[in-house]
Amino acid sequence: MGSVIPLKKSASSAYLELKNLLGKKLNKVEKAIESKLKSDVNLIQKMSDHHLKSGGKRLRSLLTLGSAKLSGYVLGERDINLAACVELIHSATLLHDDVIDESALRRGVKTTNSIWGNQSSILVGDYLLSRCFEIMVEDGDLEILKLLSSTSAKIAQGEVLQLQHKGEADLLEDTYIDIINLKTASLFSAATKTGACIAGSNEKEKKALESYGKNLGLAFQIADDALDYYGKDKFFGKEIGKDFFEGKVTLPLIIVFQKGNDEERSFLIEIMQKEKRHEDDFSETLSLIFKYKAIEASMKRAEYFVNVSYDSLGIFPDSEDKTILQNLTSFSLNRSF
Repeated sequence: MGSVIPLKKSASSAYLELKNLLGKKLNKVEKAIESKLKSDVNLIQKMSDHHLKSGGKRLRSLLTLGSAKLSGYVLGERDINLAACVELIHSATLLHDDVIDESALRRGVKTTNSIWGNQSSILVGDYLLSRCFEIMVEDGDLEILKLLSSTSAKIAQGEVLQLQHKGEADLLEDTYIDIINLKTASLFSAATKTGACIAGSNEKEKKALESYGKNLGLAFQIADDALDYYGKDKFFGKEIGKDFFEGKVTLPLIIVFQKGNDEERSFLIEIMQKEKRHEDDFSETLSLIFKYKAIEASMKRAEYFVNVSYDSLGIFPDSEDKTILQNLTSFSLNRSF
């Protein structure tokens, strides 16, 4: 396995390189999303506008555009329409996530459910998904329709699997990987494989881009879960300790449970089974995370997936597009936004 590019250099610059490369197309994606979400129902329009304008990296749509470009897609706007579709799937899942998690903030902005309530947020999330399926049907490619519709099902399964294991301090690492593979990596891999499908790539190239996206998504989610224990609000727009207080067991806690003594394991089991966790619980848990270097261990796991993602593109000829996509793999580990 090859080694990943120097991580410190690339963090946000790799993302900006990709965004600059595809800036004109990304603007068209934004317009396609706005057009697709127009509604005569005033509340739907307000809520979807608020949600989509609350920020976000548009990383998944950029991956669709970048993969299509790498695969040689030149003519037409299928990449734009399907990148919009991928982004809308992501947005719909975030609306549903915020209801499940009872979140008040996302990216430092009030969530739609905190302003308009849970019922409306669920229905608007469903509205976004229905618009996605319209885009897929209009595109007319059965392979892409099957890919993106099955991905929507995988994301839902991942959410249910996570709920099923909520508060389990002794969660197996394999089960955790299954959860994030369904919840996060499935849409990353669908985004990149869609790009290859648009270009009419061969099966080898489709699988390579699918692997690139899947492993990038796994690294991205592991790093995101680690951020919950050491990130800074002003950079990440997320509440620190949010996963912990919601009873979500992620890799840093799994690593502490693996390495801890009987007393420490009992402590984790007890606090994760509580209906509510408090600041003192969080402080004690943080001390264990630092004791066992669980953040560093989590990032080491993520780095493995970064390397697999990077190497997946090895079958493509060297080009600027390939270099930028490979450089992007380190963004998941060293991003500052």
